[in-house]
Amino acid sequence: MPSIDDRFLAQHPRSAELHAEAARVLPGGITHDIRYFDPFGLRIERAQGARKWDVDGNEIVDYVMGHGALLFGHAHPLMVETVQAQITRGTHYGSSHPAELAWGQAVQRLLPSAERVRFTSSGTEATMMAVRLARAATGRPKLLKLRSHFHGWNDSVAAGAQTSAGVLKTNGLLRALSEAVTVVDQTDVEAMAGALASREYAAAILEPTGYSWGTCPLPASVPLALRELTEESETVLIFDEVVTGFRVAPGGAQERLGIRPDLTTLAKVLAGGLPGGAVAGRAALVDQIGAHRNGDAVAHPGTFNANPLSASVGARMLTAVADGDPVGVAARQARRLCEGFNAALRDAEVPGAAYGDASLIRIVLGPDVPRPAGGMTWEWGEAGAQPTMPPTPAEIMWPFRRALLNHGVDLIGMGAIVSCVHDDRDIDDSIEAFGAALSDLRADGVL
Repeated sequence: MPSIDDRFLAQHPRSAELHAEAARVLPGGITHDIRYFDPFGLRIERAQGARKWDVDGNEIVDYVMGHGALLFGHAHPLMVETVQAQITRGTHYGSSHPAELAWGQAVQRLLPSAERVRFTSSGTEATMMAVRLARAATGRPKLLKLRSHFHGWNDSVAAGAQTSAGVLKTNGLLRALSEAVTVVDQTDVEAMAGALASREYAAAILEPTGYSWGTCPLPASVPLALRELTEESETVLIFDEVVTGFRVAPGGAQERLGIRPDLTTLAKVLAGGLPGGAVAGRAALVDQIGAHRNGDAVAHPGTFNANPLSASVGARMLTAVADGDPVGVAARQARRLCEGFNAALRDAEVPGAAYGDASLIRIVLGPDVPRPAGGMTWEWGEAGAQPTMPPTPAEIMWPFRRALLNHGVDLIGMGAIVSCVHDDRDIDDSIEAFGAALSDLRADGVL
């Protein structure tokens, strides 16, 4: 019987050729760090609904879903119709237009904290602007962030990472920026309180459901505590809802938690699959932006801010979120998928778990971690809340990812992002593929 690697190479020869060619043009042969795949990533030719087809003709159930942007799946009729109608009217006017207003109103309809909305071209730009607005409003230099919480690659939020030996890494960042960021464990409320009591911090920023879209779930008590602590210290509270916005609930994690942050950063679902981000929040903060004001304004240009294509699609998609139940449909299908994965793990007697939040699923293989007794979540009491989750070892992860692709399923890292168009056949096929991949790992001696 061919090994996992033999099958992977046999099924994807054209992708291998294109990867080798791309490596002579693009750093690492890719255009986004997360698209790194050992030994090479697949090259996709087209996608429709919950599936995509690579250049070798393989049909794949997709759980990358545009890095989380595609709540409605690939090439959804709402998106296609809106793009076709708008592109004949122009893609960039260099002027304001009705679609940007409709887009902003759609955000306000879903997000009660959005007194004002400023659009950007990406989530990274949104976090850049949110931190700048906080510093401008408070006159304070420092930023408090939680360990491993991801806020894009802009300098203000990428700073502060340390090696295991405690040595500050700069990796092209100014050391002064790194030193302006304090990083604490995501469950260490005492450290958060101690830092904020100094009143040196412009903002505290976090992913409200836990780092890397819930890789380690965050107890609700932490963002609730941070809301109190930031109010007491007059610090701006920033919720990074680039992933969770319009996905874990129509109004994002803040709706479910009942917390109104001062600023929220948005992207992904916001623009319905096209480029787009936003900062939304208190008028007093966001209204600092404005070229029409004097020198005290926060500058914010951006050639493609709220371009007509992204604005039109974003407004249409967010209206569909408000008027229908795509968030609920995706969450229910994710629950079925997660339960099926955990059943396969039990049947195979493989340590690990599938767990998640709404339509966002994480998988750990190898380490002995708790499995949800039912559904996809587990409750941690305060004494048992974990600051981190053990990762899947690389020697298991890469063979598993290759085996799963051999059986026609693609994950985003060790996660699965489910859309409202993943139907029962997609879920059933994926559970079957998951079990087959575990069997392949056993056969190859990986497990």
